[in-house]
Amino acid sequence: MTKHALGIAAVVFLLAAAAYGSFFVAPTDVRQGLIYRILFLHVSSAWTGLTAFFICFVANLMYVWRRAPRWDWLGVSAAEVGLAFTTVVLVTGPIWAHPVWGMWWTWDARLTSTFVLWLLYVAYLLLRTLVEEPDRRALFSALFGIFAFLDVPLVFGSIRWWRTQHPQPVVMGEPGSGLDPTMWSVLRFWKPCAATWKLCVAKRRRHEESGQCICGIPFRLGDFLRLLFDGGAAHSCVARGY
Repeated sequence: MTKHALGIAAVVFLLAAAAYGSFFVAPTDVRQGLIYRILFLHVSSAWTGLTAFFICFVANLMYVWRRAPRWDWLGVSAAEVGLAFTTVVLVTGPIWAHPVWGMWWTWDARLTSTFVLWLLYVAYLLLRTLVEEPDRRALFSALFGIFAFLDVPLVFGSIRWWRTQHPQPVVMGEPGSGLDPTMWSVLRFWKPCAATWKLCVAKRRRHEESGQCICGIPFRLGDFLRLLFDGGAAHSCVARGY
């Protein structure tokens, strides 16, 4: 417990330091003004989400090959964390786009492929609530997760392969593209997002391994409403392996 608390404290400290750097250390962009500072959260969340989906993909492949429950636990844990970070991307993107582009959203290749990716992993998690038998649930969701990951290379390559409204990459982009060195240093300091991902996945996987599983989105909502309105005990699930 002490080790876990120290890990949380370290991540919170690093996130606070990264936020300070993005607001007070990085210089203001001459064309976009202050709104560009959302880049540090937007980009780092995108990197973290795609990394989580890659880990989910590897876990899904390993489950299909080895049929070991630990790979299923890792897959669903990584998918949940990746979905959370991708949600941050889809929320911060329009907030950044509206003052810069004059629009909240456009159905270009990068935005559309990212939204489809979000829908695919929502479907991945919902699928797990529809199959009762643990082995079949793990296999079906692993196969679907492998399919869902096919969209990740499209998200990554969309602004490199097609002309889009989304800005061209400044990281791993064409020669001459890139960030101011101070901006780049601050962006690297957003690695605490990756530490947050690791902490969340580890915590979620421990729930799976101990059988203290959470039974899915409908049950979570039902538990919340019962606790809110009648103070009833939350639904408990014993080793269903959600």
